[in-house]
Amino acid sequence: MKSNKTEKATFGAGCFWGVEAEFRQIKGVASTQVGYMGGKMKNPSYENVCTDETGHAEVVEITYDPKRVSYEKLLEVFWQNHDHTQLNRQGPDVGTQYRTVIFYHNEEQKRIALKSKENKQKKHKNKIVTEIVPASAFYKAEEYHQQYLEKRGLSTCHI
Repeated sequence: MKSNKTEKATFGAGCFWGVEAEFRQIKGVASTQVGYMGGKMKNPSYENVCTDETGHAEVVEITYDPKRVSYEKLLEVFWQNHDHTQLNRQGPDVGTQYRTVIFYHNEEQKRIALKSKENKQKKHKNKIVTEIVPASAFYKAEEYHQQYLEKRGLSTCHI
């Protein structure tokens, strides 16, 4: 019997365009979608989130096959692709929607994420400000944000 069990991982690491592009390249990632999580408004739009009043983070929701790629590997990519010591910003993007955050979907992900952050902190002199919080409602971003860089023939987002 063949198992097609996939799991979800959700990360906020600044502007979701480049973050999504990085995760789409990993073998074992079945799909990605960008959206909003962690706020108080239902069905927010990009314009709502950009007011910095909804509490949402720009996130990438990843569906992956844990037999092909581990959650630890996804965390490794997360840590490598943004500055986890910047509070509510990534480069020129400023606001709570650009915060560094791991939304865990189960207790195992929480445990692994906390250990990963602890190990990462041992290697950094600056405090890691990444939040590790339970996943909440995911609101898919507008279609023009989905695979934004790929649709424009770009592989990375250098602002």
